Amino acid sequence: MNTTQESLIQVRDSAVAQAPAATLIEVPKAAAQGISVSWAQHQDEVRAAQRLRYDVFAGEMGARLSTPIPGHDVDLFDNYCEHLLVRDVASGQVIGTYRVLTPVQAKRVGSTYSDTEFDLTRLRSLRERMVELGRSCVHPEHRHGGVIMALWGALAEFMTRNQLDTMIGCASIPMLHNGVVSGDVAASIWRQLQATHLAPIEYHVRPRLPLPVERLDSGLAVEPPALIKGYLRLGAKVLGAPAWDPDFNTADLPMLMRIADLPGRYRKHFLGA
Repeated sequence: MNTTQESLIQVRDSAVAQAPAATLIEVPKAAAQGISVSWAQHQDEVRAAQRLRYDVFAGEMGARLSTPIPGHDVDLFDNYCEHLLVRDVASGQVIGTYRVLTPVQAKRVGSTYSDTEFDLTRLRSLRERMVELGRSCVHPEHRHGGVIMALWGALAEFMTRNQLDTMIGCASIPMLHNGVVSGDVAASIWRQLQATHLAPIEYHVRPRLPLPVERLDSGLAVEPPALIKGYLRLGAKVLGAPAWDPDFNTADLPMLMRIADLPGRYRKHFLGA
C-alpha cells in the first residue's frame, strides 16, 4: 500500500469516527436462504468487493480501469464510501455489491462520482439527505432476484434509519450490442424513458460528455437493462440525457429514487410499512 492509499484510509476512518449517526452502518443480518447481506467492516472485505467489480467491469464488460491494485476496481471514492456486500453463505464468496456515499462523506471527498459525469447544480437542495449509489454488480452465476432484493432491502433500511430520503446514481447501458460498439441502444432507451420516466424539470441535470443521441438511431425496439427496469419499478426517474463513459464503455443515465416514491408493495416488502 502506498502513502497516498494509507492517508486516504486514515482520512476515511477518521471521518467515520467523527461522523454523526446518519453515517453509521448496521449490524450484518441474514437476507435470504443461501445468501447473507452485510456492510463491510474491514479493508479485506472492501477488497473482496473491488475484486468482484473488476471481474465484472473489466473482465466481462471490457472496461479500461486505472487502478492502483491489479485485479481490483479501485478509485478515489472507495475510501469514503460504505460498501454493501452479499455473500454466498456456503462459500463465503462476495457475489453482489453496492457502494454508498453519504452526504457527510460526499462533503469530505468534495463531490459525488455522479458530479464527475453530470452537472448536478439543480440537485443542490436535495444533497443534505441524498446518498449516491454506485458500482453495483452481481456475480454472473448469481444474477437472480434474491441478490438484488437483498441489496435493495438493506439500502432501504439504511436510508430510513438514518433519515435519508433520496438516492442518485449513474445507471449504465453497455455500448456493445450484437458484437458492435454503438450508442444506438442507449439512444433508443433514452428516447423511451424520456417519454415515460423523466423527472420534473427542476431536477434535470446535464452530462459533461454527452452521448451524441441526435446522431444515433434511437428507434430500436430494445428494453432497458434489468437493473434499470428494477429501478423504474421502484419509482425511479431519469434526470436527463445520458453521458458517455469511454473508460467503462457505457452510456450512463442519471437516475433518482426517493423513498416517498416507493410503490406500496415495495414499501411493505422492504420497510414493513
